[in-house]
Amino acid sequence: MTQKRIGFCCKWIDTVDQLDGFKPKDDALRYNNKTTTVAWLNRQTKAVAEQRLWDIMEHNTDATLRLVERVGTLAPELRMVRLSSDILPVYTESTWGYFWTDKHLRQTIAKRLAKVGDAAKRHDVRVSFHPGQFCVLASDRENVVANSIAEFEYHADLARWMGFGSSWHDHGFKINVHISGKGGPMAIRAVYSRLSPEARNLITIENEEYTYGLDSCLTLGDILPIVFDTHHHWIHSGEYIAPSDDRIKMVKDSWRGVRPSLHYSLSSESMGITNASRPDLSTLMESGHKKGTLRAHSNFMWNSSVNQYVGELWNDFDIQVEAKAKNLASFKLHEELTKGK
Repeated sequence: MTQKRIGFCCKWIDTVDQLDGFKPKDDALRYNNKTTTVAWLNRQTKAVAEQRLWDIMEHNTDATLRLVERVGTLAPELRMVRLSSDILPVYTESTWGYFWTDKHLRQTIAKRLAKVGDAAKRHDVRVSFHPGQFCVLASDRENVVANSIAEFEYHADLARWMGFGSSWHDHGFKINVHISGKGGPMAIRAVYSRLSPEARNLITIENEEYTYGLDSCLTLGDILPIVFDTHHHWIHSGEYIAPSDDRIKMVKDSWRGVRPSLHYSLSSESMGITNASRPDLSTLMESGHKKGTLRAHSNFMWNSSVNQYVGELWNDFDIQVEAKAKNLASFKLHEELTKGK
C-alpha cells in the first residue's frame, strides 16, 4: 500500500448544516449508522427488542458498504475512512449481547461484512476502527481489562468478517486504541498475548494528550505499530515534532513496511486563535486557555501553517483527519495541500 491518503472518521456529511444533525430526507443518512440504547431495549418485549437489533444490523451493514463504495469513487488520495464502531450495538453488553451469539445470525453478518471488505480492497480504500474510551486495556483492574479485551475483540470480529487480520495490518487496516489505564505500556504488553491472532495483527497504539505521550508509546514499537497523533503531542508537550526527528523514524519503523497512519486535529475555531502562524501552547495557556478546552476538535483544518507542517509528514504518513466536519474537512485539507501541484 504505497498510495498517500487523507481520510476522515466515522460519518459522512454532504453539507455543513448537517453538523447539527440530519433531516429525515437527507441522502447522507444512507451512509451512516443507526443505533439504540440498553434503556430503550429494556423497555420493549424481547421480540420487539430483537427485531430492532436485526433491523439495525441490516441497515448498518448496508450503510457501511455504501460508505466504503462512496469513498471508493473519490480521488485515490482521499480513499481512507475510519468505520464507526456501532455497526452492531450492545455487542458486548451483558444483558443483550447474547443476541449476537446466534450461529445463523453470525453467518448472515459475515456474508454482509465480507462485501464491505471486498469493496475496500477492490476500490483500494484504507479502512480502520477506533474503539471508544471505555476500551482500557491497560487498566489495573482485571474486570475492566476483561471487558476491554471483549470490546477490542468485537472490533476484531468485524475486521475478520471483512476479511482483514490474517496478516500484519493487511491493506493498512488498524484497530487503534490509547494506552490509558494505570498499568501503562507494560500492561499493554501483558494484554497483547491475551488477544486473538487477528487482534494482535491489527492493534495500534496512539500517543495521548496528558499521560502516555509519544515516548511511552514508542516503548511498544517492537510488538505493534504506533499511530502518531500530532494534536495530542502538541497538547502533551507544546512541540511540533520535525519530520526528520529520530522519534518519527521510530514510529515509521514500528509499522514494519506498512505505510504509517497519523491522526490530525486542531483546537476549535471558537478558541479565537489566528491562522497566521502555528499556535503556541505556552502563550495560549498564559493567556488563560486550558489544555482541556484546547484539546477539543475543530470543524475544519483552519490553520494553514499547521496544515503545511502536517503536509510535510504526508510524504511518509497517511493523514486521518479528526474534525467535526468529517469528510468535508478532509476534502478541504486535501485541496489545500495539493493546490498548484
